[in-house]
Amino acid sequence: MHRERTNREWRLARLAPLAERQERVMSRAQLGAVGWTAHQIAHEIDSGRWQLAAPNVITLQNAPLVYGQRLWVGLLHAGPGSALTHLSACRSAGLRWKESEVVEAITPKGHLVSPIDGFFFHQTRRPYRQWVRTDASGLAVVSVDFAVLLAAERDHQLRRAIGLIAASVQQRLTTANRLLVASRQIRKLRHGHLFRAALGDIAGGAQSFAEIDIGSLCREAGLVEPTRQRLREDRQGRKRYLDCEWVLVDGRIIVLEVDGSFHMETEHWWRDMGRERQVVISGRCVLRCSSVEIRVSPGDILLDLAAAGVPRTGRRAA
Repeated sequence: MHRERTNREWRLARLAPLAERQERVMSRAQLGAVGWTAHQIAHEIDSGRWQLAAPNVITLQNAPLVYGQRLWVGLLHAGPGSALTHLSACRSAGLRWKESEVVEAITPKGHLVSPIDGFFFHQTRRPYRQWVRTDASGLAVVSVDFAVLLAAERDHQLRRAIGLIAASVQQRLTTANRLLVASRQIRKLRHGHLFRAALGDIAGGAQSFAEIDIGSLCREAGLVEPTRQRLREDRQGRKRYLDCEWVLVDGRIIVLEVDGSFHMETEHWWRDMGRERQVVISGRCVLRCSSVEIRVSPGDILLDLAAAGVPRTGRRAA
């Protein structure tokens, strides 16, 4: 009995450094490499000291797993060459987004992984290994530039997908330019053209894509095109530009303000609210939309413009 206890303590001491790095989550192969037999592993599980987290993954405890341990379970279960991906990789990079406890890992096409509750395993022909890095805890993780785009293309709600992309830039985890480069490296990226257009809005600039689009949208829908970026003075004599403006026959003036994602930042938001108050005081009717709406549901914006009084031209673009 004393010898068995001594042998067990010796085996525990041998696996301690790796177990500490991997938050007490080990594969059967790793345990075998430091001297644990299948019988000894089964005895630890049967006695309640260890738990079986997946067919070939053991946790060296009997307490519930924390999120970080579940990441190790996912990668060890998926096997060599796997990496955290999609929202799991985004969360690992520090993204504040909707909470999801599902752990996502990516593997090569044809590398079948048996399903387990709370985990999702993506198979791909894309050369994802080029995008993988090792984080501070030793986990293989798809870099945030690619993980954000991979998560966005799988989202069934396009507005939310673009919101995820915008959030990654606003939280300073990446930049619009880096995401643009990554989007061209992901083969057959779903909604890639819309993502790149939205990234142009997120990046900002003297003349956004969204403001240019309104005229062509109105033309195609048979609505009078606006005057864009009309110059005006506020009460302090400062020169300001309005995005889109229509002067109606009854004298009313309708303004459509287009907000890119950069308008969501606090400084821009306060500035925009102050500008909108000045516009309303001047007697104009102000409508607002986001650049994302122009990309995703332009029909809704055009219907609202028509309901507000923007006249029709009597013809629609062919």
